[in-house]
Amino acid sequence: MIEKREILQMAQRMSLQPNVVEKDDVLGWMLAGIYAHDDLKDSWIFKGGTCLKKCFFETYRVSEDLDFTITDASHLNENFLKRVFGEIGQWVYERTGIELPADKQDFDIYPNPRGSMQCEGKITYRGPVSPNSGGLPRIRLDLLADERLVLAPVRAAVFHPYSDEPEEGLFANC
Repeated sequence: MIEKREILQMAQRMSLQPNVVEKDDVLGWMLAGIYAHDDLKDSWIFKGGTCLKKCFFETYRVSEDLDFTITDASHLNENFLKRVFGEIGQWVYERTGIELPADKQDFDIYPNPRGSMQCEGKITYRGPVSPNSGGLPRIRLDLLADERLVLAPVRAAVFHPYSDEPEEGLFANC
């Protein structure tokens, strides 16, 4: 895990709150965990504003959620999502020390206006500047399985300007 000092220095340099910098680091590791997971890596396509920021325009904006088009609708299942995010949480913790407590995950699956199912997930995390009391911060996931892909997904490097970036880098299918 990156040290609190690094987050504070980065926040000052970027004129951001430390919790925003911490969340950006966690977002990178969540993406790394998703694309390291055999059940997800080929069927989850990263999209939206966070994708633009993390993979295409480094200074575009700071984002707080992860949006995906899912090519396997069977993934919109609470038991499946709890299992894979429990595994992703363990994978991230082993590499970084960032906690993604499995008992604090929430997946709300419901019909969208087009009549297909979608999911809004909330993944709680604890990093180096997360509060020790009160509620922990969360990352929101938006998962849709009824979107048509017009172009083939591309593998893109994830911009991760922190000392905990692995040598091989971080990547996502966008």
